[in-house]
Amino acid sequence: MKVLVTGHHGYLGSVATPVLTGAGHEVSGLDTGFYRGCDLGPPADAVPTLELDVRDVTAEHLRGLDAVVHLAGLSNDPLGDLDPDLTHEINFRATVGLARAAREAGVARFLFASSCSMYGASESERVGEDVPLKPLTAYAESKVRSEEALAGLAEDDFSPVFMRFATVHGVSPRLRIDLVLNNLVGWAFTTGAVRILSDGTPWRPVIHVADVADAIRALLEAPRDAVHGQAFNVGADGENYQVRDLAELAQEAVPESTVEYGDASDPDPRSYRVDFGKLRRALPGLELRRTARESAHELHHAYRAVGLTFEEFEGARYTRLKRLQSLLAEGQLGEDLRWR
Repeated sequence: MKVLVTGHHGYLGSVATPVLTGAGHEVSGLDTGFYRGCDLGPPADAVPTLELDVRDVTAEHLRGLDAVVHLAGLSNDPLGDLDPDLTHEINFRATVGLARAAREAGVARFLFASSCSMYGASESERVGEDVPLKPLTAYAESKVRSEEALAGLAEDDFSPVFMRFATVHGVSPRLRIDLVLNNLVGWAFTTGAVRILSDGTPWRPVIHVADVADAIRALLEAPRDAVHGQAFNVGADGENYQVRDLAELAQEAVPESTVEYGDASDPDPRSYRVDFGKLRRALPGLELRRTARESAHELHHAYRAVGLTFEEFEGARYTRLKRLQSLLAEGQLGEDLRWR
């Protein structure tokens, strides 16, 4: 297939794009370049690229494509809180505009990077795709609204699919250190202490970034009837953890580090355990086999290989919010997050 990956220079895209290329697809990318130069090791191999803000895509940019994998956006809760209106504009309105342009251009499949964060604080033993959504942040709300709008665009010749990713971890050419396991191992490596800012009790499903890439490929290639207009929790049942469990894995991966807890009276309100059975049933050949334990050791090895310092860990290179704040302070971006 001819596939466009938006955000292909990001944390997920820089891993997924080579996987799709390796599977024989003709892949191009679209990226605005916010994180240019923020690499951990060598960058991924280049593909034909549109250097374009996702807000500016038209149908003419998408003619001749078979599929769009939409990963671009403001990527987490802290970025969403930077300016909720911008989160609405970039994560919701631009997503709907991109999908409409894709449908007009004759693109058959539209894979949307959604999130399990939309489950918020769930009391269910295991959260399936059909439970009421309880978004607690602007970021999560943008994902809910996008799914609702994209579902309304579905038709015989346009098939949206919603990928509700677990919290991602693992090494990527465009590392994000603001993700929970990546962050915990970073604290352990650069300071000797695994710092948890809550009491460690919230539940999180997690998934390795390479397994995300494999899931994207599988959903792209799946028969239309198996995935059309549907949401899928993307992860593995055995990879639901409490945050304190992830801290222990980080401590195990970095010898002689210790675990430090924050204020137990102020726990993170987001807590959810997720059921991934629907994805397993729809795609029985898909194997998501990489564990958080293995990933913690991989992360430690990667940090050691590049000599990650505490200054780099705390700086803007690997933390999305700090990077954008830096570009804003330098005047390279306007308040609308467009390049000046």
